Amino acid sequence: MWQDYILSAGEVIFCVTLIPMLLAKEKPPLSSSILTGSVLIVCGVVFGTLHLWLAFVSQIIVGLQWFWLAVQKIKQRDSSLPH
Repeated sequence: MWQDYILSAGEVIFCVTLIPMLLAKEKPPLSSSILTGSVLIVCGVVFGTLHLWLAFVSQIIVGLQWFWLAVQKIKQRDSSLPH
């Protein structure tokens, strides 16, 4: 299906554009990262139920990137606390 190719191409673009944020010192708010990651994973599952497998995989990867940003934010927050 052509929709699978279009959706996955958009997700690949999002995946690539998130790389600088993953490498940057500043991270987005934790709540934004968790909510965005969750919505992306749910939408990815929906793509899977529609048999849009490329969109499914690429959407899940972008969702996991957002969860990784959340993990980075938690580590960043924990390292700034006094010991």
